[in-house]
Amino acid sequence: MESTMKRIKLDQLFGREAFGDDPANYHRARPAYPQATWTALRERAGLRAGIDILEIGAGSGLATMALLGHRPRSLVAVEPDGRLADYLRVSIDNPCLDIVEAAFEAVDLKPASFDLVAAATMFHWLDPTASLEKIHGLLRPGGAVALWWNVFGDAGRPDAFHDETAHLFASHPSSLSSGDAERLPHGLDANARVRELAATGFIADEPQFLSWTLTLDPAAVRRLYATYSNVTILPPSERFALLDALEAIAASRFSGRVERNMTTAIYIARRRSLEADHYSTWI
Repeated sequence: MESTMKRIKLDQLFGREAFGDDPANYHRARPAYPQATWTALRERAGLRAGIDILEIGAGSGLATMALLGHRPRSLVAVEPDGRLADYLRVSIDNPCLDIVEAAFEAVDLKPASFDLVAAATMFHWLDPTASLEKIHGLLRPGGAVALWWNVFGDAGRPDAFHDETAHLFASHPSSLSSGDAERLPHGLDANARVRELAATGFIADEPQFLSWTLTLDPAAVRRLYATYSNVTILPPSERFALLDALEAIAASRFSGRVERNMTTAIYIARRRSLEADHYSTWI
């Protein structure tokens, strides 16, 4: 299997169509965000009842439903993949939700009309500078942007299943958009993310990193890995062979119980208030 695989760079456009083949499986397989994520958004990003929220790249709605649970006045969910947008329309019935099927770069939204802009495990598929500049214009003064990722892995803890299966991915494309397998995962590169926020006019909080453990049975391993971008890009025969191998290793070498290290990285920043903008013109 390895001998036929080629290293392919996944570009940012790929992320707009990489996850919609089986939205129900994606929704079932991907882990929820830890409760501390929502605590951080409530305490530092102004997540509360009655606000207007923009969610970029809503996907199957993993974050959307939690955001709606905070009873916003409105939530505009932008999703470029029509299959995922349709899944959202069918699976979430909430009058506050407006689903916009479009790429974020192309969507036309009223300036200064949101209190919170959120992006969950997707911002690496966008050009950060152009996107953050657009977000800055969409936020009301004092509004916040929250970017967060569920990252599969934690360099500080041993990960037996990763080590046991790494050879299966030796010739696969990187799972990071436009990425390099040698680089720090996008969501964990705190210096780069904070620099991007500062360069586009935001006042960033200190990033927060949550370490936790995801437990999977062999079938759940298969479902989860079937959603990885560097797996969905493979030809069907190679993809199924890889998933078969992963499921077999989980069953035979891990007694049907796999533990994967997880890190949730949270970046929150605020748009300057009108008072700060006015003051900055005089200093």
